[in-house]
Amino acid sequence: MLRLILFLLLVAIPIAEISLFIVIGGQIGALPTILIIILTAAIGTVLLRRQGGAALVALKRDIDRGEMPFAAIGHAVTVAIAGLLLLTPGFITDAAGFALFMPAVRRWLWRRLSGLVDFRTVGAAGPAGPRRSGRGSTIDLDEDDYAAHPHGADPRSAEPPRLAPDPARENPDSPWNRNG
Repeated sequence: MLRLILFLLLVAIPIAEISLFIVIGGQIGALPTILIIILTAAIGTVLLRRQGGAALVALKRDIDRGEMPFAAIGHAVTVAIAGLLLLTPGFITDAAGFALFMPAVRRWLWRRLSGLVDFRTVGAAGPAGPRRSGRGSTIDLDEDDYAAHPHGADPRSAEPPRLAPDPARENPDSPWNRNG
């Protein structure tokens, strides 16, 4: 699978992008094609600043609540990838970048990717770490540290399990506990 991904990233997508440059440049001309690429990079920068800032606010909000910010991290990462794709010259990367800026696409992607990790098993992982299941990694959650999954046991739910705050472990001098 890794070889296929590397092949797509390093060979197939660049060849497809070059082909599209030639076809589109032949239809509308070289200068308009270059201007479109510059325009999408500028739009990507604006979207990255706006949605990236919103993702960071959501991340901070979850951390301030004492929750594990799985979804916020996922959204922040996909927004960053979307921005990088729009800054990369090409029509295929632009289409993928614009798609990742859509919240519905990010939610769909999050549900698909979170299905690869099984959050249902609760118990100590032990010295060997997480166990492997047939469709991905099973993360064993310690009952003392984690609250129950808010949407039942379905790992494809929109929300991941949340970390319950533990007052005994909080450090009042930590910069993470300071307001402002």
